[in-house]
Amino acid sequence: MTGEVTSKPTTNTLIDEAAIAQIFLNARTYNDFEPTPIPEETLRRLYDIVKMGPTSANNSPGRFVFLQSPEAKARLKPHLSAGNLDKTMKAPMTVIFAWDEKYYDKIPQLMPHNPSARDWFTGAGSELNGRRNSVLQAAYFLIAARALGLDTGPMTGFDPAGVDAEFFAGHPVMGSWKSDILINLGIGTTKNLFPRLPRLPFDEAAQII
Repeated sequence: MTGEVTSKPTTNTLIDEAAIAQIFLNARTYNDFEPTPIPEETLRRLYDIVKMGPTSANNSPGRFVFLQSPEAKARLKPHLSAGNLDKTMKAPMTVIFAWDEKYYDKIPQLMPHNPSARDWFTGAGSELNGRRNSVLQAAYFLIAARALGLDTGPMTGFDPAGVDAEFFAGHPVMGSWKSDILINLGIGTTKNLFPRLPRLPFDEAAQII
């Protein structure tokens, strides 16, 4: 890597309370969505935000498949749990959030100043690193979607092996991708929106030492 950044690219200004509320405090997991479609430019903007979140050595293992067409949704349907079936079929968009088992092959592209960093992730801890960093990217996705005015409904109630076989197996690009989370995406409604569950207080979940 040549040179060094000498001017701080970020500010330490607190974002306003409305933004915090939209992203975290008032945001919910939605179970029903309006039929309003999501423009492609919004999806591209969403990805361009998510990709900037930090991962170990910039390894960026997260992969995204945006299911919008009725045909694509029909392919997903047999692999959904009963409780997630109707809401997923109704949502205008369902994202298969996956991770690439061969994510390390992209490291020379993502870390051009040290392409040998690929070797850091090809050993026994390869899967752990891939899954750990992709989960970070899934969290970035939820936050970025909310920041762009979208609502989300993340789910793990599906058959990953079935989804992998249907969408990824044998594909020249996606053959090494593994599904991890499904995320319904759109404009949420209050239908089947349940009261917020409690969270642990600071003293039960955190320590200052």
